[in-house]
Amino acid sequence: MPDQQAPSGELHSLPALLARNAARYANRPAYREKEFGIWQSWTWAEAAEEIRAMALGLLALGLKPGEHVAIIGRNRPAHYWGMIAAQMCGAVPVPLYQDAVAEEMAYVLEHCGARFVLCGDQEQVDKVLEVEETVKGIEQIIYTDRRGMRKYDHTRMNALADVQAEGRAGSTRLAPELDARIARLDYDSICVMLYTSGTTGKPKGVVLSNRNIIETAKNSADFDRLTHREEIVAYLPMAWVGDFIFSVGQALWAGFTVNCPEGAHTMMTDMREIGPTYFFAPPRVFEGQLTTVMIRMEDASSLKRWMFRRFMAIAQRVGPSLLDDKPVGFGDRLAYGLGNLLIYGPLKNTLGLSRVRVGYTAGEAIGPEIFDFYRSLGINLKQLYGQTEASVFITQQPDGQVRSDTVGVASPGVELKIAENGEVFYRGPGTFVEYFKNPESTASTKDSEGWVATGDAGFFEEATGHLRIIDRAKDVGKMADGSMFAPKYVENKLKFYPNILEAVVLGNGRDFCTAMINIDLNAVGNWAERNNISYGSYQELAGHPQVYATIKDHVETVNKSVADDPMLSGCQIHRFLVLHKELDPDDGEMTRTRKVRRAVISDKFADLVAALYDGSDSIYTETEVTYEDGRKGKITATLRIEDAQVFGDAQGHKVAAQ
Repeated sequence: MPDQQAPSGELHSLPALLARNAARYANRPAYREKEFGIWQSWTWAEAAEEIRAMALGLLALGLKPGEHVAIIGRNRPAHYWGMIAAQMCGAVPVPLYQDAVAEEMAYVLEHCGARFVLCGDQEQVDKVLEVEETVKGIEQIIYTDRRGMRKYDHTRMNALADVQAEGRAGSTRLAPELDARIARLDYDSICVMLYTSGTTGKPKGVVLSNRNIIETAKNSADFDRLTHREEIVAYLPMAWVGDFIFSVGQALWAGFTVNCPEGAHTMMTDMREIGPTYFFAPPRVFEGQLTTVMIRMEDASSLKRWMFRRFMAIAQRVGPSLLDDKPVGFGDRLAYGLGNLLIYGPLKNTLGLSRVRVGYTAGEAIGPEIFDFYRSLGINLKQLYGQTEASVFITQQPDGQVRSDTVGVASPGVELKIAENGEVFYRGPGTFVEYFKNPESTASTKDSEGWVATGDAGFFEEATGHLRIIDRAKDVGKMADGSMFAPKYVENKLKFYPNILEAVVLGNGRDFCTAMINIDLNAVGNWAERNNISYGSYQELAGHPQVYATIKDHVETVNKSVADDPMLSGCQIHRFLVLHKELDPDDGEMTRTRKVRRAVISDKFADLVAALYDGSDSIYTETEVTYEDGRKGKITATLRIEDAQVFGDAQGHKVAAQ
């Protein structure tokens, strides 16, 4: 397409891209939303009109250039429109996590100084009203869903539809000012502010410009040949940079369709109905899907289980080669074709992945077994390496060069280097402007030449030039004997098993590694029901002797695999326990993107860590938890600690430690 060159002239802002799409793709679907079981659709021309009405309404309410507009709610076209409308007014959209507790929300609202808040529904409005006791400066609350809002004080509160109606009514009066503000937007105007997950402290507001978002969207779309014909499903948190670049940046640049599912409970059905051609998910989503598949297979007949195992063995042997157009014998092609008819095709359809042309995973490392499983089905799943501060893309995997143990080559326009201590640095068009109100962190992260410290340790492969990420630099350490400690590598192997939802491996500076493990309640609960094992709670099931035996078998299988890697063989797990509660963002143990906060866990479960290393075979513990209504409580448990078999040189370490 002739205009998909480096943006110039008028293509220097999100409103400019919207105007282009409204003219070029006027009657093509831009957004769909499923509500009450029915898909509603808006063309690019219709979406442009809705967004302009919203922007005019915001002007009527007094939104000023440079102000921040907080957006809190589920993935809905209206919320994406709110981001573009805010920029039309010269303001900056700040999406928040809809599942954030009031305390987390209060910090972001206070830090960004939001005067306007766009809420999805009554629940989000209530949270904003609650935090107003400590957060001053919120003057206008706008809500999308009218349900439950009739009896609220509306002196400074409006339904979004009413704001749009006021914008339309005042169009003649307000249009000149809106057009002037849009005209003032340039490539260096602020596009969005996104807050980091805050694994090691308070979240930081990452300021991203139009240049950052549009250049990154252009380069990444060109890399994978994305066109206006793509279909994506927008279901990830809008506060996460991944959703913003896919559902806003790339969608506006390429002009493809953004589909918003009704909710998490309808996600799989909605995926099958839409059949996305371009799909992105963090590893936890692919892990969850695989767990669901394995649960269903356990409930299937013996014939179906046999067929599944038989054909999946063929898929794992030849599927990736077929995907990469590598030579495969006629017999294997025939067997794979039969498998596709009987197993792979129906399975991909069940997962809603039948039409995926390009799939990505990122956010954290994915277990190689999980990654290979999806590629063996013929799904073009690739890894990318990115950060909020990079507008997502740092590296990508070119077609035909996809492997589970690397994250590919530098994305177009991005430069990479490895520091002497092994830390990865990058610079490129997506490099963030600054951390909001935090010049010290900006200076410590981005130097005067634009190089950004990722905080991740990695190295380039000599033969291919691909980047391999070992782990977070702060998490990579050394065992007491000097061997490398890289916990994420082992954790991802453990999470391949459907029974294991999360794992935290310990061992930095110690004689041997240990692990704390969360079971997956769906997978293990299904097993318990099939075997007529009754249980009254997550805690009771987690402590069941047969569950421990199963987890021990998984740990030892992983140890055998880890032993084959000479660089990381010291990371085998010698002792483990199964936690009595799920790690939870509400308890501060994980971020909203479900990244483990290791420091919090080490401190909160210090008694468990001590027991793992002092030879105890059990430990009594009390743990504070947060209930859904915000109340605090305590749960108590006596946890078993199990020894696990280790292999190779690690066997000697175990004997010495004992």
